[in-house]
Amino acid sequence: MQETDTSFAPHPDRVAAEGYADPSLAQDLRQLAEEAKTLAQAEFAFQKSRASFVGTETRNIALLLIVATVVVFFAVMAFVVGTVIALGPLIGPWAAMALVTVTLTAVSLFCAWNARSRVRRLMMIIGGKDET
Repeated sequence: MQETDTSFAPHPDRVAAEGYADPSLAQDLRQLAEEAKTLAQAEFAFQKSRASFVGTETRNIALLLIVATVVVFFAVMAFVVGTVIALGPLIGPWAAMALVTVTLTAVSLFCAWNARSRVRRLMMIIGGKDET
């Protein structure tokens, strides 16, 4: 036979002396509902502060990425101008400008061609067609 733990049950003498009575089911449900409401409010407040933090950090990350993009753009422009200036004495200013322009155009065409082939491959995968 299994023994039950009665250490949490009130002693019968205490029940009579303190007027203690087991709470009814309705009281238990009310207390459970109050605790659930408190827990839900705390969880809502936590998720609200978490969402606020994520929103603020997302904005800061976006701003930092925009600044980084602008700085990289200016760095690339400085590199292009510096390359034209450096090649000027070797092959002439017009030829240096043409060489840098053709090289940059070739790099951009290669990148665009690569992106186009990746988009086509992605569309084939999404569409479920076999690659042939």
